[in-house]
Amino acid sequence: MNTYERKRVSRRTVFGIVLFTICILTFFRVAYGSAAEVQQTTENNVDVNGALGPLEFSLNTGEDGEGLSSTLQILLVLTVITLAPSILIMVTSFTRIIIVLHFVRSALGTQTTPPNQIIVGLALFITFFIMSPVFTQINTNAIIPLSNGEITQEEAFETGTKPLRTFMLEQTEVKDLRLFLDIAQISELETEEDIPLTVIIPSFIISELRKAFIIGFLIYIPFIVIDMVVASTLMSMGMMMLPPTMISMPFKILLFIMADGWNLIIGQVVKTFY
Repeated sequence: MNTYERKRVSRRTVFGIVLFTICILTFFRVAYGSAAEVQQTTENNVDVNGALGPLEFSLNTGEDGEGLSSTLQILLVLTVITLAPSILIMVTSFTRIIIVLHFVRSALGTQTTPPNQIIVGLALFITFFIMSPVFTQINTNAIIPLSNGEITQEEAFETGTKPLRTFMLEQTEVKDLRLFLDIAQISELETEEDIPLTVIIPSFIISELRKAFIIGFLIYIPFIVIDMVVASTLMSMGMMMLPPTMISMPFKILLFIMADGWNLIIGQVVKTFY
């Protein structure tokens, strides 16, 4: 097990310990409140002669069930936090961006430069930039009304998924939608609202993978030309034992700098979503 895998395992272990601790604290909070209520009820049932009157047991969940609902909200938040990485990857622009950035690094031949942490962080911030209008609509139309008790959870889910549905359908190819509609044996659709999320999400992912690989192919072309020129030059000089990548990498980095590669590639990738 290498260093990266050990760090990954340790992070999962720490997250598991924190999650387990929160669940235990929540359980003891509810249990302690119940025990205190039972003790108070018992004390109230003791008469003046010290005799124990009729024992009554009650579980206090707060006014209008707020105590129980707060516990369920904690569990709901923990569930959302657990699923957040998958949701972020599958239904946003993150997939296309991270694949394109990895293609850029591979085409340059710089191995681990920039490191994975930088690439993932850059992809996340670009994703937040692109998805900010969608997140704003979800927060305004679903999360805030749900927090204020103006709508139910079902209404919040339907309202919150509408901006995501619109975004994914705009970026999804029709043939990918038809593929999963045929697999699901869905033939009659009156409007786009009738397309289930179970069809939209995999169709969107396939479309994102296709577009990312097309962009990656276009990125590779100038760097392949440099590799071919360097390899031909070394062979003509009889220097076949010298690795061509060692000589071509500085020229590829120079070309990338002169063309202002980061500005050009990231700018064009962002524009593909508009």
